[in-house]
Amino acid sequence: MKNLLVPCDFSEPAINAYRFALDIAANSNGTVFVLNVVELPTLYDTTVMPALYFEKEALNDLMKKAHQDFEKMHKKYKHEDVKVVFKSEFGLVHQMIGHYTKKYDIDLVIMGSHGASGFRETFIGSNAERVVRWSSVPVLVLKDFYKGPIKNIIFPNTLDLDHQEELMRNVKALQNFFDATLHVVWINTPANFTSDIITNQRLNKFAKRFMLVNYTLNVFNHTDQESGIIEFAKFMKGDLVAMGTHGRTGIAHFVHGSVAEDVTNHHTGLVWTYSLIHEKTLAEA
Repeated sequence: MKNLLVPCDFSEPAINAYRFALDIAANSNGTVFVLNVVELPTLYDTTVMPALYFEKEALNDLMKKAHQDFEKMHKKYKHEDVKVVFKSEFGLVHQMIGHYTKKYDIDLVIMGSHGASGFRETFIGSNAERVVRWSSVPVLVLKDFYKGPIKNIIFPNTLDLDHQEELMRNVKALQNFFDATLHVVWINTPANFTSDIITNQRLNKFAKRFMLVNYTLNVFNHTDQESGIIEFAKFMKGDLVAMGTHGRTGIAHFVHGSVAEDVTNHHTGLVWTYSLIHEKTLAEA
């Protein structure tokens, strides 16, 4: 995790994400890219094409204010051994995040969220949800400032053996970076119930297929997947929940509907997601 991207509007959740990114970069000799995006008002002309109207002086003031806020934040939470690059841009937030992810070869996007009051009401609105769903790199979302080791990673999975190679590569790299225990869990619900004998066979086959180390295999019964994941994470004292998300497709991996986004919204701890849409695209190429 050498290159970290933190979308930032200088709210408390964004600052929490920045501080967490600094800690990770300090341990990986990495660089933190802080991206402030100002979304311009969009009007439509007679040809129904978007047209942006703004005054240069007003935009310059916004840019100046962003740089001032960054300097204050950087000075207050400075890590002498971490390189920090600040960028302020005008445009659509999720599009600029995607652009910078590619331009600077970002390994991880770290975002702040207000949590259960509404993931869609985070500091960058519905853009956070879009980033989780569409990002080509892993996204880590946190609510509060997190300081301390990550020793237990909760990993809900459907235990399918196809189209998970990239997900597993990223999850194992995450586990290795933090030197953590991986707790693989099947959430057994009435809608997808299987017997413990069958599930344990699948769990062991999954662990063998992906050559897992330092792990536990678990079955957790609950009425629904989202609540089961959150309760299991609390039960295991998990520091981080790692999940695959189906992105824009309907492929039958772990997430059906928006489970990953719901867990990201309601879980109070760290949530790491990786979009399986990119893995399926590679597999079908």
